[in-house]
Amino acid sequence: MDWNRVEGNWKQVNGKIKEQWGKLTDDDLDTVAGKRDQLAGRLQERYGITKEQAETEIDQWRAAHAERADADDRRIA
Repeated sequence: MDWNRVEGNWKQVNGKIKEQWGKLTDDDLDTVAGKRDQLAGRLQERYGITKEQAETEIDQWRAAHAERADADDRRIA
């Protein structure tokens, strides 16, 4: 799942984001609004991690969800 897809489906992805990073509030997610750099910043604030750590976590989350999304797409086709 590329980030454009995440951003385009932000309302649907919110729940998955909160499952992964439970310290993020609804206000945080509204502020982020699908913007990757904003998400990284909020992760830094809430979890006390570096920008690089936040980016790595986002990449790992995106990759895991890309595999699931691709599998779902193949099942539907």
